[in-house]
Amino acid sequence: MSEPVAAPPALEKWLVAARPWALPASAMPVVFGTALAVVVGGVRFAPLRFLWALATMMALHSAANMLSDVFDFRRGLDRDVTPVSGAIVRGWLSDRQVARGAAALFALGTASGLAVAAVSGRSLFVVGAIGLAVGVFYTALKSRALGDLAVFLDFGLLGAAGAWIVQTGSFSWLPVLWTVPMAMLVSAILHANNWRDIASDGARRVTTVAGLLGDRGSLAYYGLLIFGPFAVYGALIAAPRMVRGPLRPMPLTFLLAALALPSAFRLWGRAARRAAPRSPLDFVILDGATASHNLVFGLLSAAAAALEGILRWG
Repeated sequence: MSEPVAAPPALEKWLVAARPWALPASAMPVVFGTALAVVVGGVRFAPLRFLWALATMMALHSAANMLSDVFDFRRGLDRDVTPVSGAIVRGWLSDRQVARGAAALFALGTASGLAVAAVSGRSLFVVGAIGLAVGVFYTALKSRALGDLAVFLDFGLLGAAGAWIVQTGSFSWLPVLWTVPMAMLVSAILHANNWRDIASDGARRVTTVAGLLGDRGSLAYYGLLIFGPFAVYGALIAAPRMVRGPLRPMPLTFLLAALALPSAFRLWGRAARRAAPRSPLDFVILDGATASHNLVFGLLSAAAAALEGILRWG
């Protein structure tokens, strides 16, 4: 077990406990879903509702992060300090303190979610309830190889769908479908973490997708998750234009997301060289690097939606 790291001021301890570096994973679907509601849904942007929804999502994400850290620590899964460790492993806060903090954030996020749903429409209650259940039971889902699906839903499809409802007042499958690429990248973040921890998870009988696939299978799966989003965007742009049907074609401005391809290739290089990395931390912090790539991809996607709006209304 690593020696505790010197403790910083109390506020910084709790910020580290919440693992803010991971928050863009939940924030981007809200940003993207909001942009789609305005540009594609044709509604007037409601900035206060957007900020309300964003703050709610980030509170619930932080709560889930903290609860996951508590269970991982208690099961002996997290004992060594890494650059992305939380406050428990660093010895800054006890697992009981972080558990209480997680409970408080879940309560705050739930209350905020109920309030925003009350002014946004009934469908948000359903989307929010599913998302909350997934967040609360995330640790149990993760240990049964369902963690990838959990984050795919919560920090991808449900986040975008909820943001769309907050702006429009009604549910639509369009933001759900168009957020699949972003959801794949969020799953890639978790997979990179679980891939690194295959040995320690297996020793404690924790089953993850990475553990089921093994090292070589995990490499192939990771490649699918980081390159697949570009293929899905291509299909959403091209397929509805070639085959007439109810599916709305994605605007050509989403080709802008291809600017993230070099970043994807750099991640692939890190993953492929895991046995002989250029830097000792290349594979250890692959999850953090994947999170940065997800942020770039998400910002480009939101910019593509905004550009479509400018071109349409300009």
